[in-house]
Amino acid sequence: MISAQGLTKAYGTRTVVDRLDLTVGSGEIFGLLGPNGAGKTTTILMMLGLTEPTAGTANIAGHDPTRDPLAVKRAVGYLPDSVGFYDDMTGRENLRYTARLNRIPRNEVEGKIDAVLEQVGLAYAGDQLSGTYSRGMLQRLGIADALIKDPVVMILDEPTVAIDPEGVLEIQRLIRGLADQGVAVLLASHLLHQMQSICDRVAIFVDGRVIAQGTARQLAGKLSHGRTTFEVDVEGAAGGARSALDRVAAGGMVEEDRVVPNRWRVSVSVGFAHRIVEELVAAGVRVTQVRRTGEDLDEIYHRYFEEVTA
Repeated sequence: MISAQGLTKAYGTRTVVDRLDLTVGSGEIFGLLGPNGAGKTTTILMMLGLTEPTAGTANIAGHDPTRDPLAVKRAVGYLPDSVGFYDDMTGRENLRYTARLNRIPRNEVEGKIDAVLEQVGLAYAGDQLSGTYSRGMLQRLGIADALIKDPVVMILDEPTVAIDPEGVLEIQRLIRGLADQGVAVLLASHLLHQMQSICDRVAIFVDGRVIAQGTARQLAGKLSHGRTTFEVDVEGAAGGARSALDRVAAGGMVEEDRVVPNRWRVSVSVGFAHRIVEELVAAGVRVTQVRRTGEDLDEIYHRYFEEVTA
């Protein structure tokens, strides 16, 4: 539903987006992850036909945004990073205005408004002035505004910035519900933890370039070169853990390790984690928890970023 090949945007000698390639399928939530200024919003504007690429192509729901921007706008629901409504109009009146702009038949408008307000959890506030809405309510109204046209693609730019944790969860549930209905979702953000909790795949975006993309596990695997890191919480003497580590290391399975009080961190070949626990137990060390590490998106992002800027 969304694809880009070599998509590039330059302003003079400064390249803001550099040869971007990506695809997003129906029902998929794809995260464009990067710091402010990385080129995420410029990418979105090119996909919407709001700015022309310097090179490369994009295809959104079967349409070229450069050649047929109106068709793209009909197919896409867009939530910008700074959503705005008329404060002196109610939520319902703002949606009615958007419906008219999208030429939705008059006899369908009220039913659609009722449906989207219910979908985003704002049925109770539809007749309140939007100027009285909280940030989270405005974001949900923004999603309702995008849904009024029954889009097959949703593009969301920083949808959870400055929202309280409960509001973030509500918006994430809403986004997941859209994907479950088959909508392709492109989500741009710099909030790593929130992206990991909702995205099916992510692209790490640095200085206008995608330096890696895939699931968190795939990205971690590329960094670990076929090895897996575990943290093991133990109770017992560090000496016992040390002896167990030496026995596993003698088999050539251990790449690196660090023993600290009550915690053992070790990188081993995939499939050998059970040997760690077996050796610890045999040494009389009580294992209380085993955690696979290295798949936290924050850690992954910073390791990729360090590789690029080194």
